[in-house]
Amino acid sequence: MSQAATQTSASISTPTVRFSPARVWTLAHATMTQLMRMKILPFLLVFCVLVVVVGFGFSVINPEQQLSQLKTVSLAALQIFSIVIGVVSTALLLPKDMEDRTLYTILSKPVPRFDYLLGKLCGVLMLIASGLVIMDALLSLVLWVQQASLFDAAVAQLHQDKQDTPEALTQLREIVARQGLTWNLHWAVWAIFLKAAVVTTVALLLSCIASSTLFTIVITFCITIIGHGESLIRDFLFQPYLGSTAKRAATLILAAICPDLSQFDIVDSVANGQIVPWTAVYDMTGIAALYLAAYLFITHLVFVEKEL
Repeated sequence: MSQAATQTSASISTPTVRFSPARVWTLAHATMTQLMRMKILPFLLVFCVLVVVVGFGFSVINPEQQLSQLKTVSLAALQIFSIVIGVVSTALLLPKDMEDRTLYTILSKPVPRFDYLLGKLCGVLMLIASGLVIMDALLSLVLWVQQASLFDAAVAQLHQDKQDTPEALTQLREIVARQGLTWNLHWAVWAIFLKAAVVTTVALLLSCIASSTLFTIVITFCITIIGHGESLIRDFLFQPYLGSTAKRAATLILAAICPDLSQFDIVDSVANGQIVPWTAVYDMTGIAALYLAAYLFITHLVFVEKEL
C-alpha cells in the first residue's frame, strides 16, 4: 500500500520546468508590444524633430565646432531618452501586470519566474535598442548632410578669401572627416545602450523589492546620478583617508552597490573627434555583461521569495 502511494505521488509530482529561450522571446515580444501601447512612440517623434532642429539650428561658427555641437546635443538626448524609457518602463511593468492579473495568469502556467523576469527585461531592452537604432540612423543622416554642406560652404569661403591653397583644403577635409560621420558615433550609441541596460536592470531589481512605482523611479535615478559621480566620491572620500588596499576594497564595494556608470562615458571623446579604440568597446561590453548578470541573479533571488 505504501509502495503504491509512493508510485502515485511520483506520477503526479510537478515536472521540472527548464529554461526556455522560446518562452523568453515570447514574453519579451509581448512586453515590447505592451510598452508600445503605453504611448512610447511620441517620445521618439519628439526626439526626431529635436534632432532635425538641432542639426540645422546652429549658427555657422566653423565646421569643427558646429559638427561637435550637433553630436554633443544629439548624444545627450539619446542618453536621456534611453535612461528615462528604461527606468519608467521597468518601474511600471510589474505593478501593471499585478493590477491586470497578467502576472498571476502567466505564473499559474509552467513558467519559471526567471523566464518571466528575463522576458520582461529583454522586452524593455528591445524597445530601447529599437529606439536607439532609429535615432542613430536619423542622426547619421543629419550629420552626413551637415558634413557635406559645411565642407562646401567652407571651401566657398576659402575661395572667396583667395586662401584655397591645397594645404588649406587638405586641413579642412581632415577636420570635417574627423568630426563628421564615423564609426565612433555608433560606438557612442552602443555605450549609451549598455549604460541604459545596466540602469534598467537596477530598476528591475528595485521594482521587485519596492511596492511603490514612484519609489523605484526616484531611487533608480538617485543611483544613476551617484553612478556618474563615483570617481568624485573616490577622490574626496577614499583618497585622503584610506590606504591603497582599503581604497581598492572600498571601490569594489561601492561599484557593487552602485554601478560605476562613468565606465560608459565616451560621448565627450566622440564629440571632440577622438578615436575610440576597440579595447575600450570590449571593456565596456564586458563590464555591462558583468553588471547585468549580477543584478539579474540578485533580482531572481528576490523575486523567487516574493509573495504574490
